Amino acid sequence: MRIGLIGFGRTGKAVASVLLASEKCSLMWVYRQKTLLEKRRVAEYLGIENDAEGEVYSSSNTSIDELLDNHPVDIIIDFSSATGIYAYGEAAAKRRIKIISAISHYSEKEKMFLSELAKTTTVFWSPNITLGVNFLLFSAKFLKRIAPWVDIEIIEEHFKGKEGVSGTAVKIAESLDLEKSDINSVRVGGIVGKHEIIFGFPYQTVRLIHESISREAFGNGVLFVAENLVDKGIGLFTFEDLMLAYVKE
Repeated sequence: MRIGLIGFGRTGKAVASVLLASEKCSLMWVYRQKTLLEKRRVAEYLGIENDAEGEVYSSSNTSIDELLDNHPVDIIIDFSSATGIYAYGEAAAKRRIKIISAISHYSEKEKMFLSELAKTTTVFWSPNITLGVNFLLFSAKFLKRIAPWVDIEIIEEHFKGKEGVSGTAVKIAESLDLEKSDINSVRVGGIVGKHEIIFGFPYQTVRLIHESISREAFGNGVLFVAENLVDKGIGLFTFEDLMLAYVKE
């Protein structure tokens, strides 16, 4: 799989390191707004012993059409921003390049745009692309289906400075038909990300917990999604779509 990465912040760098270490894919390039690091080899910059020639390109000097024509890829992975999809979406869809978006928050406008792109190519979106969180979400929905009357509270803990309520926690609340007010947020140093769902039964509780140890977990999630999208056709897919295939087996 030839992969292009949009965005090169802390998470983008962690994802790039996982992709470079994988024998199942090739990181062809990283695309970002800033000109810093432009034309640097990604592996060299990250200090990874890898012969991959993938370089960093800036949208200030290289158009997305030029990049995709000169350095074609099978999949684009987006870790940029909520509006980043407009910078490459149409160009990718026109070339039938699969899109994997790991953006935490999208407005209804961006969600509609993803749906439009999915009429032309394969599109995947998850506000949290770690495999563990999505297993937690899948399990939580199954448990609520068994006991729809159970009391439920959500606790999300993240690093100091993270603004707003976790997009993953909001997704969990929506999936369990809960209100945003049912989410309890904690911001302290030393935490990457932790989500806990508490189910209160009479005389007992069940707690589902997922904790990110490092941002490389996002890279592992990306690889899982990419591998499971290989045989998927045009359409908009979620983590639940991919997981259901394993349940049916």
